[in-house]
Amino acid sequence: MIKRELYKIIEEKLFSGKAIIVLGPRQVGKSTLLNRIKESRAEKSLFLDCDNYEIKKMLTEPSVEELRRLISDNEIIFIDEAQRVKNIGLTLKIIIDQISPGQLIVSGSSSFDLANEINEPLTGRKFEYMLYPLSLKELTAHFGYLHEKTNLKYRLIYGSYPDVINNKGNEIEILNNLVGSYLFKDIFNLNLFKNVDFIEGLLEALALQVGSEVSYSELAQLLGSNPNTIKQYISVLERAFIVFRLHSFSRNVRNELKKGRKIYFYDNGIRNAIIGNYNMPANRTDTGAIWENFVISERMKYLGYNKIYAKRYFWRTTQKQEIDYIEEFNGKINAFEIKWNPRKKVNFSKTFTSAYPGAQLHVIHPENIWDYIE
Repeated sequence: MIKRELYKIIEEKLFSGKAIIVLGPRQVGKSTLLNRIKESRAEKSLFLDCDNYEIKKMLTEPSVEELRRLISDNEIIFIDEAQRVKNIGLTLKIIIDQISPGQLIVSGSSSFDLANEINEPLTGRKFEYMLYPLSLKELTAHFGYLHEKTNLKYRLIYGSYPDVINNKGNEIEILNNLVGSYLFKDIFNLNLFKNVDFIEGLLEALALQVGSEVSYSELAQLLGSNPNTIKQYISVLERAFIVFRLHSFSRNVRNELKKGRKIYFYDNGIRNAIIGNYNMPANRTDTGAIWENFVISERMKYLGYNKIYAKRYFWRTTQKQEIDYIEEFNGKINAFEIKWNPRKKVNFSKTFTSAYPGAQLHVIHPENIWDYIE
């Protein structure tokens, strides 16, 4: 069992008077995490899996008395795959306000309904966390530094979904199943996309543009659509925890890009499965791009698990001067260049360093990435 960083965070928040919400992509281990917490506690608990039709039915618009009978004298209530339940936010509000178990822990693999439905009913009543695919820090703690340093190139190709990590030799089959069966399940169940070929084409186009600025207009032209539709579809993919956006950083310089965006994938394995390229870094032309995706997603995990609420950007000017990645927190700016070759000389843009003289400058490469995720 690989220990998850979120486990300790949740343990520290138990019985603090608020619900604990765990969001994240499918198959990253949310159910396993909840079960581990359940097994580690002495309190009487109830685990409700909303993939079960009867449980889903019981939690859909129940009365207070029905919920009271269901919960009984259990002190910790686990509700897994909560996005399956219509109006789940109101059900959770009733449980918290009128039944008041010692602790309510809820998980969901899609933010479509769950995040939207719980935000208003549970305002001031919840802690919300994200569970990501396994982080390099978690893997290093479990397998050891030497193992992970040796296997870093495999992480770039196959990513770090738990099922991928636990089934060495079957990575490609598992990733293809993830992409084909699980990853888009919530999207297609909600009938937000009628054209499967279109969404597959959009995802492939995004995968091929990792590390580059993305133009909605160019994507629309490529796919025979319009920019607004492309923007809406990408927003849905974000809410399904498949991709995330970085916007351009702009403060002082007149020719900085002010409305640019780059799009990255939560997991390298998913990205590579979408384009069907599992070649090792030495045998591919996009090694710099997949290394950039890997590093930025690892930083996202690091910030999330350490509750560092930094805003994240990239920086570029109309003259194509650029910085790969920027974090801004408490008025401080950290600028990162991300290079696969540790021996490659890096010169930070003088336009940037002059405009932001207080910025801390970093270069992340395979030899020092552990300094930035631990």
